[in-house]
This record gives sequence, structure tokens and C-alpha cells, in this order.
Amino acid sequence: MAANGESGEAGRDDVVPSQALAFSRYAEALDLTHSADIARIRALADLGHAALRDARRDGVRGMASDMELRSVAAEAAGMARLTDRRLQGEIDHALTVVDDYPAVFEAWASRRIERGHVDAVVRVGTGVPAEVRSEYAEAAIAVCERDVPSRVRPALEALAARVHPQDFTERHKTAAAERCVRVFHGTDGMSNLVANLPTVIAAGMLDRLTQMGQSVKDARVADAGGADAAGVVGMHADAVAGAAETDAAGADAAPDIRTMDQLRADILGDLVLGGAPVVDPTYGADRASGLGAIRARMQVAVTAETLTGADENPAEAIGAGLIDAGTARQLAGQVSEWDRLFIDPVTRTPVEIDTYRPTVAMKKLLAARDQHCRFPGCRRAAIRCELDHTIDYALGGHTHIFNLAHLCQRHHSMKQFTKWEVRQLGGGVLEWTSPLGRIYREDVPIPAVCFTSDTAEPPPDAGTGGPPPDEPPPF
Repeated sequence: MAANGESGEAGRDDVVPSQALAFSRYAEALDLTHSADIARIRALADLGHAALRDARRDGVRGMASDMELRSVAAEAAGMARLTDRRLQGEIDHALTVVDDYPAVFEAWASRRIERGHVDAVVRVGTGVPAEVRSEYAEAAIAVCERDVPSRVRPALEALAARVHPQDFTERHKTAAAERCVRVFHGTDGMSNLVANLPTVIAAGMLDRLTQMGQSVKDARVADAGGADAAGVVGMHADAVAGAAETDAAGADAAPDIRTMDQLRADILGDLVLGGAPVVDPTYGADRASGLGAIRARMQVAVTAETLTGADENPAEAIGAGLIDAGTARQLAGQVSEWDRLFIDPVTRTPVEIDTYRPTVAMKKLLAARDQHCRFPGCRRAAIRCELDHTIDYALGGHTHIFNLAHLCQRHHSMKQFTKWEVRQLGGGVLEWTSPLGRIYREDVPIPAVCFTSDTAEPPPDAGTGGPPPDEPPPF
């Protein structure tokens, strides 16, 4: 026992110095991180200030200032290997911290508060008017000094409400004007749909979804199996394709064992994708020929092998991410028209026309080629973009597939109104030149879903279902 005790004491003597060294290194790392964060915010704010100075040098305002900020953000994004939208958001945040909350920035720089505190103060203070912002900031610093960043938000919200000169009703009207819906794509074929709505609407939606889900659960009786619950579509893909008739599963259907969370999610998808507003302003009432007739659109790339069930490889929802093979087949089963694309490896026809607008066939070919906006780093799906003549049509540019590329509205405008330049190198490859002369090569996107031809010799009595051997492979 004594020997073990002595060994233990020696062990503790060895551990303490090593822990002290580790903590010392951690403290150094915290100092370096803090210094880097402060330097980054200052540099981003300097970028924003420089862009605004250049835009206003000749007295221009409005869109010109925004275009200059877009251009600067795109240049900085190329250096940091980030998207320009994210970089512009970081520049805007830095300008807010440095210009609107100088006392908070100083408190952060002097280590009185941390970065998380600053983010919380700025986020909560979004609706605080400029005339009371200093009062809010000074009180907010005192709040942040007393607690960790994760626990200061309620106190900051109470503070912001107390110093605001406008009553809550008027503030709510302003906030309601910012209502929106966003999608954040995740992994494994899943995404988060986030809606910013008035509280009463959001709470009412959740309550109705819960009641509907509970009705489905109540319908689960032993002798009926899952048939009684078949009135609610199980997968939102059915609503995308308008396949509500497939819900008549019959008495042999598998029991409905979905959880309440799953039921709420499924019902929400069905209501949004297959329903209609209570009042359709296009007709004055809810009717199928109005807004209720609109169906969701999605561009999906899928191989023939996956469609036929020969493999379970995922398909790609362009601009969103991968989707599972079962959902892809379910969607494909509701498509009434298919476009089978072949690309001539020599002529790449159709390639050119004499009019400004490309043909339908060219649009299909370019959508399949580009997949998304062709500005470096942008993933806006091609079906949400505009076809741009790389060399302007009015300046002699041809309506040719190698003079056309998809650009989202943001980057289309930036190409027109800033010093960013682009040229096509051939084969659909784009070369972008920034205002500072940096070169960014944008190759033709590599699809997540690859189409390959079978190199095996077909048997002599093979059918004629596929293209002849001398035809080019599908895109």
C-alpha cells in the first residue's frame, strides 16, 4: 500500500508541470486567436470603407455602392477561398461592429468581453435606433462582463426593449415586414427549412400540424393497420410530382409507425407542396386553377442504372445536394416527359443561332452543362439563374453555347456594373479576372452523378432500346 501511495504521489508531481505547460500553450493560443479576430474585423471594415469611398468618389450612391461592395467581397472571397456572399456578410458585420458599436469593439479589443458577446450585442441590437444605440451599447457591455456569451441574450433583449423609443406594436410591424423562408442544405439528402414568421402564425402552424399528426396517430387501430392513416402523404416527393393518388395504399399497407416529429414534417411538406392559400389573390378564392395549381420545380440528374434499380447510387438535386435513389425513382415515376440529351463530341450541336435568345434545346444543353451559376464559388442552381452572353450580344457576341453561361442575378449584375471581367476559354471553361488582376478559372462543373457508357460488347440479339454504338454517350 505504501509503495502504491508513493508511486501515486510521484505521478501527480509529473502531471502538474505538464498540465501547467499545456495551459500555458492554450493561453497563448487564445491570445493569438483574439489578436487575429480583432485584426480580421479591422481589415474587413477597411475593405468596406475602401469600397464605399471608391463608390462615392464621384458622388454616386445606391446601386453603385452595392456593386462596389460586391466586387470587393468577390475579390476577398477569392483570397480566402470563401463564397462572396459570405464575405460580403462578414464585411457588413465588421462595418457594423466598428462603426456602429465602437465602445463594444474597444471592450472586445481590451479583453473585457469576448467575440461571442459582440455577436450577441450586434444581433440583439439590430432593431435599436441609432439615437439610443450608444446607451444600449454601454449597458450591454456591463451585461456581458457579468456572464458568458451563451447566457446574455435574454438580458440583452430586455435591455433593447427598455431603451427603444418605439412601442412594441410598431416594432412588430417593422419586424413582420422582414418575414422570410430560407433553406439550409445538410447531409445525407436532408435540409432545414426555416421560416421567420409572426409568433402567432408560427405557433398556430405548429399547433395545427400537431393536431393533424395526432389525428393520424388516433387512426392507428389494430384491425385497420396503416390503411386509416393513408390520407396523409408519407413522403413530400409525392406532392412534388402531384402523386396523391398513390396514397390509396389499401388494407395491406404497412402499419404507420411514424413519430409525431415525422408526422408533422410530412404533413407540412404535403400542405406546402400540394395545397393552396386560404384566399388566392389571383382569383379571389382558393381554386386549383390558381396558385394551387403551381407545382414545385427541381432539376435532378440521375443515371439510368439508378432509375432501373440496378444500383442504389444517389441522384443530384442541382443546387441543393444529393438525394436518395428511392426518392429519385419516385420523382421520375411522375414525370410525363423525358429529355434524353446527347452531345456531339465534335460539333456540340446545337451551337449557334442568329437570334438573341437561345433555342429551347440550347437552354437544356446549357442547364445540363453548367448546373449552377458559373461565378467561382456560387452554387445557385441553373434553373434559378439567367443565361448571359459572355461577349455582349450588342457588341457582336454570338448566341453560341461557348458564348453563353448561367449567372445568378447577383453575379450577372456584378459582371455588368463592376470591373470584373470574364472570357470563355473553350469547352465551357470560364476565366474570371478580378479588378486587382487575380485570375480565377471556373471549369465545367463535375456532376456528383456521373453518366458512363457500357464498354461491354452487346450480344448479337440485343434489343434496340439504347443508342447505336457510334452515337456519342449521353451527358
